[in-house]
Amino acid sequence: MRPRVWQVLAALVAGLMTMSQAACGGGEEADAEGFPVGLLLPSRSVPRWEHSDRPLIEKRLKDLCPRCTVEYANAENDADRQRQQVTTMITKGVKVLILDAADTRALRSSIREAHQAGVPVVAYDRLAEGPISGFVSFDGEQVGRLQGEALVKAMGERAKSKQVVMLNGDPTSPNAAWYRKGALSAMAGKVKIGRSYDTLGWSAGNAHAHMSAAIAALGPARIGGVLAANDEMAAGAIAALKSAGVTKLPPITGQDAELDAVRRIIDGEQYMTVYKPFGKEAAAAAAMAVALGRGEDADTVATTTTDSPTTRGIPSVLLTPSTVTARTIEQTLVKDDLYTVDEICTRNLRPACQKAGLTQ
Repeated sequence: MRPRVWQVLAALVAGLMTMSQAACGGGEEADAEGFPVGLLLPSRSVPRWEHSDRPLIEKRLKDLCPRCTVEYANAENDADRQRQQVTTMITKGVKVLILDAADTRALRSSIREAHQAGVPVVAYDRLAEGPISGFVSFDGEQVGRLQGEALVKAMGERAKSKQVVMLNGDPTSPNAAWYRKGALSAMAGKVKIGRSYDTLGWSAGNAHAHMSAAIAALGPARIGGVLAANDEMAAGAIAALKSAGVTKLPPITGQDAELDAVRRIIDGEQYMTVYKPFGKEAAAAAAMAVALGRGEDADTVATTTTDSPTTRGIPSVLLTPSTVTARTIEQTLVKDDLYTVDEICTRNLRPACQKAGLTQ
């Protein structure tokens, strides 16, 4: 007896459904692959967090786990706010947290809260204290060494007679100590440190105030270089020097390869910045978070381990930074598609860009 048409169609549909479920790992199994990921960043005062890190992390999470969702929050430089954000995300049921702590010590209790709730925490960019499951960042001492080496080179003979002003990062961040240690190791015995300041919030405004104080104490003629821990602080230092009537700026370092900083480098106002390929950092953090969210070990992604004041042997990925000056913008930032030449070379910068070899 020949099967009826509806029986043939039913068998065909059932076969297609079975094939589809097999390709996706099965109905319930496929649904289980997706889970909420919490992403907490520390501030908006440093442009990279919103402009680079957040979209890069979110995109990579979607690439690795299409069914995953992202819960996002920014602490606005407020540790109390970030603690509440962590609690809220745990309550919402996130399976893993990517946390760039606004204050690494102050967030220790929140990380412990997440650990007790069975929510692993990936410390991002800054090494948070507490029972974190993984850490992704750049070699902080190497960042500082690159800044110090570049500054000594730029100062040249001036290093013998003039002094350096150090604008260090926020003391609540362990990265600031790493950068400072690396910078001092590169400058030891080669320059004299005239003034050194810790800069709350890594902000241009606080850096401006510190630089103004250094100018008042030392006199602008005695300042031969400025070790600014990041590009925002470099901007603050430049503004303070200009306000003091300095027309020939000393070499000034930076970090983060912000677009405005790159333009300042082309224009000769800032000597260098440190480029940290955020795409690689974001990709490593996303991969570690997805692995942990699926119940795997962070060691499947980690390439080394790091010790914090509270935890030893943290599975880690520590990436390598690089120096960017006017002569190396093309082979670093442009080559990596961070910026195009047209983005960097605004109309008023065209002559400087041509001199740097970026335009014909």
